[in-house]
Amino acid sequence: MSDLQDLYQEVILDHQRNPRNYARLPTANHQAEGANPLCGDHVTVYLDVKDGIIRDISFEGEGCAIAKASASMMTSVVKGKSVAEAAETFKNFHQMITGGEDPCFDLEALGKLAAFSGVSAFPVRVKCASLAWHTLNAAIHAGENKHKEP
Repeated sequence: MSDLQDLYQEVILDHQRNPRNYARLPTANHQAEGANPLCGDHVTVYLDVKDGIIRDISFEGEGCAIAKASASMMTSVVKGKSVAEAAETFKNFHQMITGGEDPCFDLEALGKLAAFSGVSAFPVRVKCASLAWHTLNAAIHAGENKHKEP
């Protein structure tokens, strides 16, 4: 395993073992639930949004290491960003993990989220890595909403 792969693995394991922003957010004015019924991952994302800015964000849920680490890193990355910036980050992250036909994302701009770049080699894990992001999207666009992963 390369040094970069080792680093990425450590970043994911750290966020899985010590998730950031893992709690119910009492000031939330948007929330959504997401689930992947195929593997049992589920997450609730709480947002405090004002004037188009994600002032605070947290999550609760259970899942595999990739799902939990992705949720933790997502909350750290989008906190303080505008809804538009969060949507752009989600778009780039999703392109990276799906290995889409249009790889027009900036890996450096994704920062620590690049730790999930290897997920594209394991299609079954894409849903694990993207669950919290789809749930964030649902929370932003629909407020309180129950979102099921397709």
